[in-house]
Amino acid sequence: MSVDSMVLYKLIILYMLDRVDFPLTNSQISEFVLTKKYTNYFTLQESINDLIDSSYVSVSTIRSSSHYKITDKGEEALSLFENRIPHDIKEDILEYFENQKINLKNEAEIYSDYSLNENKEYTVSCIIKDRNETLLDLKLCVPLKSQAVAICDNWRGKSTDVYDYIVNELLIL
Repeated sequence: MSVDSMVLYKLIILYMLDRVDFPLTNSQISEFVLTKKYTNYFTLQESINDLIDSSYVSVSTIRSSSHYKITDKGEEALSLFENRIPHDIKEDILEYFENQKINLKNEAEIYSDYSLNENKEYTVSCIIKDRNETLLDLKLCVPLKSQAVAICDNWRGKSTDVYDYIVNELLIL
């Protein structure tokens, strides 16, 4: 594999992250790159890790899922080298986002995670965001890990109902 190929893979990742206003997960990036057969999984992960090590991309982990966001340094690098990305690949990325926009956005705006707290219970955090605005940040303590996992597993499907219920209950005069 040539150095130019590795540079292209990194630019594709930066271009993807630059085109959305929310973090992308490893699986979202992988789905696009691997479906288009631009490279293999291991080379893609190496490219992502190089971008993180170089501070072009920041990563946060939510419930064992990595979420990536382009940094200012990454935006600067992309602006200098974006012309190295073939037009067809840019079109593929934009088409992918157009087709997947709702799914991508939903994954970014509704999420949950849990952690063991100092009382040896599990604190579950359930969040709903709309763009960069937090609509709901709900924290619950439960005694069992299985309960924390169940809450996280059910949050995406039930979050709208929970939000509506809380708002309606609090608006009753």
